[in-house]
Amino acid sequence: MLSDIEIAQKNVMAPIEEIASKIGLAKDDLECYGAYKAKLSFKKLRELQKLGENEEARGKLILVTAMTPTSSGEGKSTVVIGLADALSALGKKSVIALREPSLGPCFGIKGGACGGGYAQVVPMEDINLHFTGDIHAITAANNLMAALIDNHIQHGNSLSIDPRTISWKRCVDLNDRALRNVIVGLGSRIDGTPRESHFQISVASEIMAIVCLSKSITELKERISRIVIAEDFSRRPVTFGQLGCTGAIATLLKDAIRPNLVQSLEKTPAFVHGGPFANIAHGCNSINATLCALASGEYVVTEAGFAADLGAEKFFDIKCRLNNIAPSAVVLVVTVRALQMHGKGSVKRGFANVKAHIENLKKFGVNVVVAINKFATDKTSDIATIQDLASELNVSAIECDGWGSGGDGVKELANKVVKLCDVKTEFTPIYPLDMRLKDKIETLAKEIYHAGRVEFDSKALKKLDLFEELGYKDLPICMAKTQNSISHDKSLLGSPDGYTFPVRDVQLYAGAGFVVAFAGDIVDMPGLPKSPSALNIDVDDDGIVSGLF
Repeated sequence: MLSDIEIAQKNVMAPIEEIASKIGLAKDDLECYGAYKAKLSFKKLRELQKLGENEEARGKLILVTAMTPTSSGEGKSTVVIGLADALSALGKKSVIALREPSLGPCFGIKGGACGGGYAQVVPMEDINLHFTGDIHAITAANNLMAALIDNHIQHGNSLSIDPRTISWKRCVDLNDRALRNVIVGLGSRIDGTPRESHFQISVASEIMAIVCLSKSITELKERISRIVIAEDFSRRPVTFGQLGCTGAIATLLKDAIRPNLVQSLEKTPAFVHGGPFANIAHGCNSINATLCALASGEYVVTEAGFAADLGAEKFFDIKCRLNNIAPSAVVLVVTVRALQMHGKGSVKRGFANVKAHIENLKKFGVNVVVAINKFATDKTSDIATIQDLASELNVSAIECDGWGSGGDGVKELANKVVKLCDVKTEFTPIYPLDMRLKDKIETLAKEIYHAGRVEFDSKALKKLDLFEELGYKDLPICMAKTQNSISHDKSLLGSPDGYTFPVRDVQLYAGAGFVVAFAGDIVDMPGLPKSPSALNIDVDDDGIVSGLF
């Protein structure tokens, strides 16, 4: 059996100009990065944005999410790509919209974000490793901001920034637990002011969120200016805009804001852009990529990170709400192995997790279909059990084999999705924006995570009150919590209910436009596992990569 990378390397890619022509893009609309990758020009980006914002003219948006996953994930990207390829095979003009992979999971345990088997986007090595440099640009911009803050303090500190209150973290796009808590400024006076500081993974940076939520350079600069970086000695918030360096940061990000175009193995156009994690960030690809896909395709298939309690909720309550878009259908990916994990060997018991996610999704007023992502070890009886249990909830459960058969293995799901997209829905976020921040968090905890009560750390409550005093009451919530459970506790499998949900801290992402709440022991700088994927990856003298999934 061929590995993912071996399948990808045997594929003969089409020139990117040929892929672009399928969705009405000309050579002059592209800035090519070699023969198979390209960014959109600013001119074409603006044209497609306007078309994508037109509700009557744009395509139908299909969200792929999942049940609570195993550590290896349940194949959302594989289903996205297989579904888009299947829609193309049915004569539909389909476009893929995915996030960019982080180097953290690529060298850690979960893997990349290019799909798998015969449902992949390519060139998969490039996409997984550096791609067009977007995440590197975000890392550089984030760290330039940190350097400029410390430099301002070093040279007079005219803004009276209290170094003890600096909330801006440095970042790196790798899993490195040793960088979570650090001391900077050690040495002599010329080496800076000693203080405790922190690193986060680049895909959790507020700059990543801002790039994904900004439509233009102007908006990018406005959002960067609004970032709260610290307090002054009078306890008033200090924004990055007060340093007068916003233009420099935006300059580093001028190319990163433009969507990247690649292709699937079956030559379906794919916009791959932006890469925030969903357990510690908002988990969606860029709004620019989504709008461009909606403007150029009849059906746009996208995904949101991790399970529906994380990625899908943030897709609905943050991305859709802020950009006046809504999905015409939602695909919930399940696997036998994940059901067995949640049911301690029993698929039937494990279905409680799927049931909770289906019920949660229906609260948003969306049409749902279950995609059973097939593995070679799956038993026919287990597939039938899933289908029977889903039927009791008036939801179809369809077996999919994108990994083994590409689009051909997902045609039944594609036909069902087309029908669902024609059924009118009334999309509704789970909470109103004028609700108090504390109440929004409690609504998420009780309605989506099924908690009985919420326990706030005293410092979290004080900060929430402060955020509201400063005028940030109407921001949505971005919950940072484990991806391994519907709850905050990774050991609570299945469908936990009635427990106490602890919120230990909150952070204001004023530039991105949301408040991050930290629950349980979640951190924004992951660590490597005992046997990381890095042990298997190699490259030869011809630059051919091996071991990358």
